[in-house]
Amino acid sequence: MPTPLVKKIHTLTGHADCVYTLQASGDAQHFFSADGKGMVARWDLAQPDEGELIAKLPNSVYALHYLKETDQLIAAQNYSGIHLLDWKNKNELASLRISNAAIFDIQSIGKDLWIAGGDGFLTIVDGNAWRIKKRWAISEKSVRAMTVHPNGSEVAIGFSDFSIRIFSTEDYSLKHEFVAHTNSVFTLSYMPNSHYLISGGRDAKLRVWDVANGYQLVEEIAAHLFAINHLVFSPDGKYFATASMDKSVKVWDTQALKLLKVIDKGRHAGHGTSVNKLLWTSYQNQLISASDDRSVSVWEIDFSVLSETE
Repeated sequence: MPTPLVKKIHTLTGHADCVYTLQASGDAQHFFSADGKGMVARWDLAQPDEGELIAKLPNSVYALHYLKETDQLIAAQNYSGIHLLDWKNKNELASLRISNAAIFDIQSIGKDLWIAGGDGFLTIVDGNAWRIKKRWAISEKSVRAMTVHPNGSEVAIGFSDFSIRIFSTEDYSLKHEFVAHTNSVFTLSYMPNSHYLISGGRDAKLRVWDVANGYQLVEEIAAHLFAINHLVFSPDGKYFATASMDKSVKVWDTQALKLLKVIDKGRHAGHGTSVNKLLWTSYQNQLISASDDRSVSVWEIDFSVLSETE
């Protein structure tokens, strides 16, 4: 199968520790990042060398969440809670203590904020009143990642007890529960324009689940050498990328579930350590990757001119 042409066009530096998360902003040109020392930065893809420090929190930040309606940013500080940031004026507007555990993911559903805790608790926060609506223990292991169904009716959540659980967004009830991997589930996403859910985790495999058929397993792919930390779809949904502890980023064809390109240090001057997070922007179709090597890389992915060999 022909492969896209890949070129690293920027390396963004300035973080003082592992970069754990990336978050889109209100426009395709800008995005946020956060690291293990609590630094939250904003970047401009048109002027990538001019990163801007937005906030400095006392502990590491694994999750950021952008609020489109208010143009504000939520930073999840591990071992403490969530912080509502007015990023333009670099002010903290509010904070809410959640627990003493790490926070791995935040998702918005209406005014509700769903928060994934390292203590196995799922927390629902009223985003308007800035208070906890519901908080309950789901597992003895961490809640790692969440994805909202395109119709908004349910949330798929990956756990470190190897399971995926599906919850109703209306009454928070458990709709489905199944062992999904042979180790922690680190990432999952509903596939665009389809009725499938795709997941990845510490077992380095991708698994595809048929949502319309009770989340039955339909495909398994040995995708990486080590843990799959994150997966993200291209803006048009035709492709997706996976980030791994094996230091590589891989680009896949969504419909065929076929590997198209391997982006690594040897072939493309990629990252030298674990790749933790990805963001595929609609700004010139640029793919962004964040790593333990303290850097953020920006990739040009060209599908219009295809080379026949890797």
